[in-house]
Amino acid sequence: MIKVLIVDDSALVRKLFGGVFGNDREFEIQFAPNGLEALEQLKAFKPNVITLDVQMPGMNGLECLDRIMLEKPTPVVMVSTLTSEGAEATLDALRLGAVDFVTKPGGAVSMRMAEFAPILLEKVRAAATVKVRASARLRERIRHRANISNAIGTRVPRPKDRAPPLAPEAGEGLVVVGTSTGGPPALEALLTTLPAGFPWPIVIAQHMPASFTGALARRLDGICSISVQEVRSPTALKPGTAYIGRGDADVIVTRRAGALFAMAVPAEAGYPWHPSTNRLVRSAAEHVAPRQLVGVLMTGMGDDGAAAMVELRASGGATIAEAEETAVIWGMPGELVNRGGAEWVEPLPGIADRLMSLVPVHAANS
Repeated sequence: MIKVLIVDDSALVRKLFGGVFGNDREFEIQFAPNGLEALEQLKAFKPNVITLDVQMPGMNGLECLDRIMLEKPTPVVMVSTLTSEGAEATLDALRLGAVDFVTKPGGAVSMRMAEFAPILLEKVRAAATVKVRASARLRERIRHRANISNAIGTRVPRPKDRAPPLAPEAGEGLVVVGTSTGGPPALEALLTTLPAGFPWPIVIAQHMPASFTGALARRLDGICSISVQEVRSPTALKPGTAYIGRGDADVIVTRRAGALFAMAVPAEAGYPWHPSTNRLVRSAAEHVAPRQLVGVLMTGMGDDGAAAMVELRASGGATIAEAEETAVIWGMPGELVNRGGAEWVEPLPGIADRLMSLVPVHAANS
């Protein structure tokens, strides 16, 4: 039995969400119309998963999430809107410890529930398997219990290194990265540790709506030494830059006038998740020699990227899977490991070090 606490100030949304879970005996549900009542239910109901509206009067979703993670860390799925403000707030929520998010259906919500319900069920079931680490934000929890006030942390932008990016080695190299649930914080942990002179471009498929990937790219660009940008049109790939595929589409690698480009292309039916990691990796393999390719598969539900990275390793490319101990959900990297396609299995803090050791080696062998 999965105990789900539904937190939303809209009585209609609470009713509709309750109907989604109430029709399945796998779930026991309880409701809270605001953040304060949610905190009371956190102790009384002891939910396994919380769905939490981002925008609520009084104590908003971010403030409530902050308190949940300090008082009793619990898997939380944020309920967001497809707006720029909703995207920024959702990224804040993921940094504060939310497991995942869903975007609230637009327009007449009740008319869209048939297509929305399976997504909500899938994400809540996945969240129920997540073990929120007791060590997460330990210092803040100790301070909270000592009645010392805590504000939501603010990001301090990391200045760009003044050194110019390195010139690409002979025979361009490329890093391709795939991630889904838990991806934004994982990407932050990876990219903020890379130097501005990282010699190869990095192309990223992060499963997200289009209104979120631009906000994610801007946020990462502000705190990373390397440059980070969203791929919206054909973009020449440069060393020391990470390129995030636009959501609700796929991102592929192609070659124009001898140079490598990333392009946003319409989602293809044969690939169920978008931007598709499988499609990204296979497109890169068409234009870059295997010994010049490194594939990285990080936290996420499902198996997107596993098949293509198995092919990449078999052809001579390098592959890295995030270790189970740090992945929010070990679906995607776990599939790569289980299929024998991971050359290295690294905890999140070790992935950047592995990349830094691999890239010069591969460049030297080109």
